[in-house]
Amino acid sequence: MTKQFHDTTLSADALDQVFREARSYNGWLDKEVSDDQIHAIYELLKMAPTSANMQPSRIIWVKSEKAKKKLADCASEGNTDKILTAPVTAIIGYDIDFHEELPWLFPHTDAKSWFEGDEEGRKEGAFRNSSLQGAYLMIAARAIGLDCGPMSGFDADAVDKAFFGDNPRHKTNFICAIGYGDATTIFDRSPRPDFDKFNTIA
Repeated sequence: MTKQFHDTTLSADALDQVFREARSYNGWLDKEVSDDQIHAIYELLKMAPTSANMQPSRIIWVKSEKAKKKLADCASEGNTDKILTAPVTAIIGYDIDFHEELPWLFPHTDAKSWFEGDEEGRKEGAFRNSSLQGAYLMIAARAIGLDCGPMSGFDADAVDKAFFGDNPRHKTNFICAIGYGDATTIFDRSPRPDFDKFNTIA
């Protein structure tokens, strides 16, 4: 059966859920995020585009109380409670040696050779594309009805040691709490610029 593709836009409600009405939460309702939901997020985000289908992100889903405490100890004071109270916090990391997986991820050509002997280039590619994958993670989480609270206030070296210590080629990009957001913990919506402020059509 041939799959049909339609030139259409998502419903207004769907766009509100993922973008327009979605917020970055600071606090969480006491409601579990299941392992099935975590898997559902990954099954969506892995389908989104990256350069040469590279999959540099290495994600640790911090869910146990022990792991939450370990991550909170690496975070700034303002982020500690966010981590401890969130049902899950994802550590979005990246593998500097992601190119080793390219022979099966991008079999159309010898993409692995593009990155061999160029560690700085790999770091740049891994950081850029894991950032994309982290953004896809948030979109996927929102799409299945969850809320997000991305954070950058943490000691990356401490997180690397605590969670990626057995593989020094894995590095932390950013972290993102996931759950059901407590609406009482967010500020009023901050301004967003009109198109002409920061955009040019050339």
